[in-house]
This record gives sequence, C-alpha cells and structure tokens, in this order.
Amino acid sequence: MSHALLNRNADLKRLRDEGYFVQIRGTHLVMREVPYVNEKREVLTGTLVSSLTLAGDTTRPPDSHQVWFNGDFPCNADGKRITGIGEGAGDYNLGHGLTAKYHFSTKPGRDYLDYHEKMTAYAGILAGPAAVLKPDATPRVFREPEDENDGVFNYTETASGRAGIGALSELLSHEIVSIIGLGGTGSYVLDFVAKAPVREIRLFDADEFLQHNAFRAPGAPSIVELRDAPLKVDYLKGIYSKMHRGIISHKTRLTTDNLPLLDGTTFAFLCLDAGEAKSAIVGRFEALRIPFIDSGMGLDLVDGSLGGMLRVTASTPEKRDHVHQGRIPFAGGGANDIYSSNIQVADLNALNAVLAVIKWKKIRGFYRDLEREHHCTYTTDGNQLENGDQA
Repeated sequence: MSHALLNRNADLKRLRDEGYFVQIRGTHLVMREVPYVNEKREVLTGTLVSSLTLAGDTTRPPDSHQVWFNGDFPCNADGKRITGIGEGAGDYNLGHGLTAKYHFSTKPGRDYLDYHEKMTAYAGILAGPAAVLKPDATPRVFREPEDENDGVFNYTETASGRAGIGALSELLSHEIVSIIGLGGTGSYVLDFVAKAPVREIRLFDADEFLQHNAFRAPGAPSIVELRDAPLKVDYLKGIYSKMHRGIISHKTRLTTDNLPLLDGTTFAFLCLDAGEAKSAIVGRFEALRIPFIDSGMGLDLVDGSLGGMLRVTASTPEKRDHVHQGRIPFAGGGANDIYSSNIQVADLNALNAVLAVIKWKKIRGFYRDLEREHHCTYTTDGNQLENGDQA
C-alpha cells in the first residue's frame, strides 16, 4: 500500500520524482537523508517525519504544519541555531521504528496546500545552510526506499500518527485475539479490537445473525441481509474485513472436542453464557497461560424501568484465584441470578465491551493501570463503578 499511496497521490509522487528519499512508515510520511548543519558547523543528515491525513488512499491537505526531526538541532552556516521553528526537544517514539529528538512548527503564513509543499519547505530550511558549507549537500538523493510491510489494515491507520501514540499502538501489534461469542457484547468487542493493529482476530460463534441481533450490535444491516440469516461470524467478518486483513471466522461452538482451535491465542474475550463450554474454555486458557477477559450483564425490569449490572473479569497468569471464587459464573443460578437475565440493550452491550477492551489495553501497557483490578462492575441505577481483586 505504501508504493500505491506514493504513486496515486500527485504530491507524494512529485516528492519521489524530484529525488527526495520519502516513504510511508505506518501512519507517517518520512523524508530521510536531509542535510543540515549542527552547532559544530558539521554537515550531517537527519530525518523529517510528518503525520498523514488521508481520505481512504487519497491525501488531504495536511491538518498540521508541524513535523518531527531526528538529528541534532539544525543550525545556520555559522553554527547558530535556526530560529522560528520552535524548540520542541524530547525523546519521541513514533512507532514503526521511528524516533525523533525535536518537534518543529513553522508555516508560510497559511496552511500548507499539500505534502510536497510542506516537506520541501522544511527540507529547504534545514538543507539551505548545509549547501553553504558543502555545495553538493542536497535532500534530493534519488534513493529508492526498501520494501515495506504494509501491516494488517487495508488502508493506512492515521489516528495514531495524528495523536503521536504510534509506539503505544505497537504494543498490540503481536496479539492474536480470540473473541468467543458474537452477541451484543462480543460484536462490540470486535468493533473495537478491529481498529487496533493486532496480528489476527479469531471469531467463534455458530449462531445466525437474526433480527434481534441487529438491534444490539454495531452497524445497521439491511432487511435483505437479515432475510439471508447469515451466520454471525460471516456477517461480522464481512463488515470488519473491509478494514482489517487478519480476521478468521470459526463457524462453530467451542466444546471439549475442538478446544485446540484456541491454541496460539495470546489474549481472549469470553462473551458467552455460563455453562460447561465456558468452564472448559477457561480451563484451556489456564493450562496454556493465556490471559482473558470474561464479560457479562444482567438486567431486570422493576417498576417500569430497567436496572442491573455489567461485569468485566480479567484473568492473567499472575492472578487467577478470584475466577473460581464466584467472580465468573460457570452455571446459571436460577431466576434470582442477575447474570441469567436475557434482557440486553445496545448501549449497555457497547459499554460492557468498552470496559473489557480498556482492561485488555491496560494489561498490555497501552493505558496506565494504577489499581490493577481484575474484577470490575458497573451498576446502572447508581452509576457506580467498582474495582476488586487487585493484583
């Protein structure tokens, strides 16, 4: 996709045609081997990095006039620092192997029209003094970049680059995530996980996607799609494969006979009812030292309004004792068991999934985790969120 982006867009292609050493790395446009002068009046080369704004595979005008630079602070030919570009020093980890020492900001009295104008402007600011000391110093080196791994997405993920959190997103890039159960909560878990750069997403469900599912899952199926009664894994894979390349569907209900399908999983979300299957799945994860999150909800109708509780229970190799002390239901508790109720509402399904996915990202270091809770409940009528079972 990187080469396709460069060839499809006139501003990017012009940079390449004019000899600039540019490439796409993850969510960024990179210009390498840009000559500059340091404080010792030495001519060196550094790397300019810009976030990318795209509409599909088409560039839009840059949404930021800022860039990162990896090298010493650039100077004029006399060794004095260039002014008017800011002093944003830091240790920036942009992900995809990109680091930077400075964050610069300058624009020509207006927004840049395209990436050719933006990148050549910064290259000129840095390379001009270098050409004074070394006349053959130029950023137009006519060098082709190495081949690149285009990643798991069908189009460039630009959100991380805009926010400067590419290195954090890479913490998730080696994950093989299994989602077991694609009902209301499981389908929302898929929605969120599919937007992370995980290597593979395995879907497990044997049920059809029917009318009631349409009202508690993300998206809006047409009546024609509902008439076909597709399997949930097929319907949802069809949607999210438009974005993520690594989705694998298993049109089956997990039992003791096919648990090896879970082998290789690095993290799992359990979004299914209590029963023997859940007990067997949990046992498999514990034996393989696979961390997982089990989610559930129970709502009841009392005095004309709904109330109840959402639950997110994490289990990691470092802490599992709470799982078998009643935190995860393995068998229905009858009519008085809050988790046995089948009332579900899309907004609470989504919230349950959000809490589960946030906890996964906390376990993996993406989000800060101060309490290291392994059990969390949200009570609707009191708007109360409680943590328990800290590691």
